[in-house]
Amino acid sequence: MGLTTLCYIEKENKYLMLHRIVKKHDVNKDKWIGVGGHFEHGESPEDCMFREVKEETGLVPVQYRLCGVVTFLSDMGTEKEAWEYMFLYHITDYKGTMKECDEGVLEWIPKKDLLNLELWEGDRLFLRYMDEGAPFFSLKLTYVEGNLMAAVLDGKELEFFDLLDEKGEKTGRIKERSLVHEDGDPHGTSHIWIVRRTEKGYDVLLQKRSANKDSFPGCYDISSAGHVAAGDEYLETAVREMQEELGISAAAEDLKQIGVHDGIINGNFYGREFRNHEISAVYVYDKPVEIEALSLQKEEVEEVIWMDYETCLEKMEKGEIKHCIFQDEFEMLGEYLGEIPGN
Repeated sequence: MGLTTLCYIEKENKYLMLHRIVKKHDVNKDKWIGVGGHFEHGESPEDCMFREVKEETGLVPVQYRLCGVVTFLSDMGTEKEAWEYMFLYHITDYKGTMKECDEGVLEWIPKKDLLNLELWEGDRLFLRYMDEGAPFFSLKLTYVEGNLMAAVLDGKELEFFDLLDEKGEKTGRIKERSLVHEDGDPHGTSHIWIVRRTEKGYDVLLQKRSANKDSFPGCYDISSAGHVAAGDEYLETAVREMQEELGISAAAEDLKQIGVHDGIINGNFYGREFRNHEISAVYVYDKPVEIEALSLQKEEVEEVIWMDYETCLEKMEKGEIKHCIFQDEFEMLGEYLGEIPGN
């Protein structure tokens, strides 16, 4: 077990980053990280922070904050497991004159350019929490052969997705949800359209996304949908999402897959870029559904409504409904239902 500090010094909306290119046998070789290092005997986290910053940069912290503790588990690419606690500091004022570092090359990097650097995936998580001023946090990161395989924030497991190739096949890599949406990586989702026949044709059930959603809050969306978690498959995801979001206990055989949709949609929410590339299995569910009998997952769904298919399509085309539905997928549904003539 090891004890370390990692310190990010901020100036004029830039972080002082250390490019680890000096040591040949360095676990951080070629990565960009903050400054810091291992505790010496008898040191407190602050003792270590002051000493390491002085030794590596020549600077003396004046104003700083202990942002959190990060637990690392890693195989280090070997059979031996490494276990380390890291104390994360954000330094916003300092004194002294910066010097060269024998651990690598120091450079002031604008915050907006951090994602262009070679960073550990887990570093991207705690850098964001630190930069957003999150309350003191505990983050556990598990690496296998240099790949981030699990993350737990304040005792809650973070979601990971399988990364897909251009054909929609699993690549063998997984990535944490927020990083997938930062990078725009292809990943799987299940989309379920709930429909009912009417005298005119068909109604579709639309869900209104919760106002607290991290993307497209308050928008009308597919009846039910969800990400395919790492290791899961499309159909089991569809069945689970219907139960969780709407309280519908559907059997797998009740869902009819009508196609696969490859969609890209980007946005900016709460000051952060959101890049979404999802490859979706599209299902139809036509068993009887009464809105009054549904049990909505309030964290996800604000309300649900029935709307005539043609009316909904017209409103989408005219911009009369706030939504985040892929129109070409909605037209795929229309072709299946016979509402739109097939091509």
